[in-house]
Amino acid sequence: MSIDQNKINNEVVTEIQNHFIRGYEAVIGIEVHVQLKTKSKIFCSDSTHFDAADNENTSPVSVGMPGTLPVLNRQVVKMAIKTGLALGCKIQEKSVFARKNYFYPDLSKGYQISQFNQPTCEHGKVYFYVGNSKKIVSITRAHLEEDAGKSTHFGQYTLINYNRAGIPLLEIVSGPDLRSAIEAAEYAKTIRNIVQYLDVCDGNLEEGSLRCDCNVSVRKIGAPKLGTRVEIKNLNSFRFIEKAVDYEIERQIDTLDSGGQIFQETRLYDPDKNRTVVMRTKEDDDDYRYFSDPDLLPLLLRPSDIEKMRAQLPELPLEKLERFKNQFSLPQADCEILTSDRNLADYFESAGKISNNYKSAANWVMGELLRELHQNKIEILKSPIKSEHLAELIQMIDQNKISGKIAKVVFSEMWLTSKTANTIVSEKGYTQVSDSKAIEQIIDAVLLENPTQIADYKSGKTKVFGFFVGAIMKQSKGQANPDIVNKILKQRLESK
Repeated sequence: MSIDQNKINNEVVTEIQNHFIRGYEAVIGIEVHVQLKTKSKIFCSDSTHFDAADNENTSPVSVGMPGTLPVLNRQVVKMAIKTGLALGCKIQEKSVFARKNYFYPDLSKGYQISQFNQPTCEHGKVYFYVGNSKKIVSITRAHLEEDAGKSTHFGQYTLINYNRAGIPLLEIVSGPDLRSAIEAAEYAKTIRNIVQYLDVCDGNLEEGSLRCDCNVSVRKIGAPKLGTRVEIKNLNSFRFIEKAVDYEIERQIDTLDSGGQIFQETRLYDPDKNRTVVMRTKEDDDDYRYFSDPDLLPLLLRPSDIEKMRAQLPELPLEKLERFKNQFSLPQADCEILTSDRNLADYFESAGKISNNYKSAANWVMGELLRELHQNKIEILKSPIKSEHLAELIQMIDQNKISGKIAKVVFSEMWLTSKTANTIVSEKGYTQVSDSKAIEQIIDAVLLENPTQIADYKSGKTKVFGFFVGAIMKQSKGQANPDIVNKILKQRLESK
């Protein structure tokens, strides 16, 4: 995931100007619905496989047949605890499942099993960067619940697919701590990064593995009371989060400035028209008539088990970013790219350690490697160039066995053939020429062919030096040692 640091910094300034010049402050909270990466659903053994045929992953429990009883998936609980710990939450030793009552065709039971006033995780914090500014967002709670089915509308008909019904979700609810659209998007990216690092969610936005609801309100700057909250439902793209929140902020400010009133409601974002539209009037908690589910006992956790899981947490994205920045003296923008994916970070660190050149490893990973991965739509784990082979290529450059120019040719060969750098250099005869006498002969031949350029150089047009270097490197097929070329060429030109 590439990040343009200058673009973000400029957008931060623009956000501040847009939302404070008109005398208002935006207040944003986000509910991130994380689909947990289990093989079976939260309360039954039905598969969670995404590519199943319509209504294939169902059973009497999934479709809410009368008399069926839920059985809690142990793996779901472990993933929830792991995520809560990574978010700095307090893990409750006792949590309770409740019934959230509402009617919709894809919720066949007439209620959703969720958690309400006694969630598994609460009171956490998330840290992330927007440009060079470090932000802190509070986590109110992270609670477990089951997903509903999916309704697809065809004119006057609606088709229901219950494959998604009962998929385990962890809903991460932030405090109203975000103040701009770009902060909201960066926060959502951070949550996805964390759950991917933990391997509890694949973070696939297109498949709905991670969905966001944004609660947006505006208030006059300095006003102690929050404005009326509007929820934008089911945003499945970071770009859509940013655009939808931006639009909603402007819509609310325009409404208030014209003497209108903001109503508490749920809206949907239309990306084609870049606007939000009313979906329904927003319900309050009382409307859902929450009560403890009589079919599920309270979830009781041992403190020792919680601490054991805390000790097993991996290094998290922000911790890794700070370490890369301090340990390897890399720019923050580079560290953000390198830590955007756990496997990418591991690949970089392996290549840097083996080659003993972390800066070059970062440049090759962010340059040639990511370009090829993106162009070929390949994940880092399936890269034909392994980290140890990239490290070998970097070592050959550092040992003056090949030039940087030849190294790029070798890299392309490595990508196509999966051969090692050493094998390709030996087979193709790419070894760098460092023999001074051989280089002198090439330089003399080039100078003999270009008397006009020599005269230009002697008259003060020193940029022609680059012309000579290019001609020499071409003559040597890119194999001449650039440092030796520059040294001898300068001596030859000065003596003319």
